[in-house]
Amino acid sequence: MNSLMNFTSLKNMRALFPFTASSSAVVALMDISKKRIESDFAKEVHHYLARYPDTRHVDIYLTDTSGIFRGKRIAVAALNTLARGCYFPQSVYTMDKKGKVISRCENDNAEDEPDNLCVPVPGTLRPSAQDPRHHAQLLLMMRNDEGDGFEYDPRYILEKVLAKFHYHGLYPVIAPEIEFYLIDPQQQHQQEQQEAGCFHLSLSAAKTAFVEELETMAAAQNLPLSGVVCEAEPGQFELNLHHSSDVVALCENVLALRKLTCAVAEKQGLQANFMAKPFSALAGNGLHFHISLNNIHGENIFAADEGELNEMTRLCLAGLLRLMPASLAIMAPGVNGFRRLRKRIDTPIFNAWGFNKRSAALRIPCSDKADRRIEYRLAGADANPYLAMATILTGMLYGLEQVSDADLPDILTTAPVLPLFQQDALTVFGECDYLKAALGAEFSRYWIHSRLMELSAFEGIVTAEETHYPG
Repeated sequence: MNSLMNFTSLKNMRALFPFTASSSAVVALMDISKKRIESDFAKEVHHYLARYPDTRHVDIYLTDTSGIFRGKRIAVAALNTLARGCYFPQSVYTMDKKGKVISRCENDNAEDEPDNLCVPVPGTLRPSAQDPRHHAQLLLMMRNDEGDGFEYDPRYILEKVLAKFHYHGLYPVIAPEIEFYLIDPQQQHQQEQQEAGCFHLSLSAAKTAFVEELETMAAAQNLPLSGVVCEAEPGQFELNLHHSSDVVALCENVLALRKLTCAVAEKQGLQANFMAKPFSALAGNGLHFHISLNNIHGENIFAADEGELNEMTRLCLAGLLRLMPASLAIMAPGVNGFRRLRKRIDTPIFNAWGFNKRSAALRIPCSDKADRRIEYRLAGADANPYLAMATILTGMLYGLEQVSDADLPDILTTAPVLPLFQQDALTVFGECDYLKAALGAEFSRYWIHSRLMELSAFEGIVTAEETHYPG
């Protein structure tokens, strides 16, 4: 029996044993769960205030579909009642990058902004980088009327995709890497920075101070930062995070670290830029994910000798390749992301897989047998990590569920044709029913509509370059 048959058989076996419970039992369980959550949050607040007794304010926030923090500031005394939740409008998840509400679809009334209950996410009460002594921050998660996650919430979308893996006894393990440029506003051009290149250890005093404070604040916020690496381009760095099977929390850590990096840079008189392609003549910024799959015993099912791929790895690679054209609509959420993904107007940089090959979208890094993994290199640093990870896992699931052994050779030897412009990518995404179903039909419809609206606004801008037209 091959790995695909094992996967399918497990799915069918679980279907034979559905869980049923009376409505009164469900209500009782929910009540017990709610009380436990409130008690755990009270303990988290108590421990935090014991460490930071001078805290005055707390920024409570949600992260929208672009990965931007949206929220408000409350007095620290209000934390005592926050376990029961507070209310934010659903429109938090339907805003553009400037905070303007975008209708969910063509017939939706953007003026209607109903509120939904929002509850604290455990483990996210942290000191703020701007003033850690007096100022804290806390992530919230929105609920719908039935008490489930809100369908437009990227965190909830990822949780739903992960649940499919966990249902089959598979547990993704990831390690993110995120690139950014550290910019000195006093220098006119980024190329003017005198750097010694990739993996250089000696930095200027200003950048050394930045790295040291970033590491200190990351530890204070309990963010699993494992390293800060100099990239080849002037002023470009990469942040490495420890690998973890808590995929949802690690994606939240990416967003928190992105925000923290910008705040620390600002305090040092610098700017951190996470755009996918901030400079025309320099390399872009990527958000890379190292991914493996563990079974219920904690064993890596990708394990194989150097230079070899087992069937589970081959199926996951095939699924990722098949969904890669549609995935670009998520991995490059704006026009700028597509500038990073092509050498020329008609040639993609990343669209294949390979062993130890950084020019590939799917790289199999050098590793021991037990550490075999896939590095997914397509996403830009400005992508929402929740949505990017949900899309990646959906591609792997597609390979496990939909790709046959007979199709594997052709898929693995043929690089997919990628859309190189945003409108084309959104069209391909709109035609990919499997990916849209995984992310949610309503969310997918909104994503296409909102991206097209932003694209339309962008294309309506007359650039300075155009004004140089002779005559």
